[in-house]
Amino acid sequence: MTYDDAMMALSSDALKFVKDGYVVGLGSGRAATALVKLLAKIIKLKKYSIKGVPTSLQIKLIAEEVGIPLIEADQVDYIDVVFDGADQIDSQGYVIKGGGGALLRENILFSLAKKIVVMADKTKFVKDFTIKVPVEIHPLARKSVTSSINKLGGSVNLRILDRGYPFFTENGNIILDCDFGTIKNPKILTQKIKQTAGVLESGIFLRKPDIIYKAKENGKFDII
Repeated sequence: MTYDDAMMALSSDALKFVKDGYVVGLGSGRAATALVKLLAKIIKLKKYSIKGVPTSLQIKLIAEEVGIPLIEADQVDYIDVVFDGADQIDSQGYVIKGGGGALLRENILFSLAKKIVVMADKTKFVKDFTIKVPVEIHPLARKSVTSSINKLGGSVNLRILDRGYPFFTENGNIILDCDFGTIKNPKILTQKIKQTAGVLESGIFLRKPDIIYKAKENGKFDII
């Protein structure tokens, strides 16, 4: 059994939080992809009237392919439930996101959500954050934000594509991947990052998930 087996199993379980008439936030990545495909089957089987709000073009294309009706975040006052993955989850329940570059849109959906469900395999769970923190910024602020993050103790790398071009988000911004080493106080750090002019979003999300699914290698999962 693999993590993929567990992801399918936990995605099926997580969909118990979806009811007829719901607006559902669709996160990006492997976990969200599995859930979207199962959600489409449930919509058809139960004849649910569901609207999906995608966080990225990647998940939008998948949702369109399987027939989930879509709307944008600016068309709703709230989202009933958001399903998403995480790059890392610490012992306090904070998450780091943005490995795929959709952190700004994902955080907007988090802010609109009545309930947030995060799904990740057990390798993503740590005591303290240790991976680089993605920071989405306006291109004009590259040097000033780099300087500010250096003063916070971070080492900054502009995210570059394999062919050597800068990575641009779907919002036309760039991403700085910032290494702070071990992060003991993610809330304070991300508050300081977001105070910097030109920063659009930090990959450390201040809104914690309401429910976290942990996929295990034996095809099973835990609910936290």
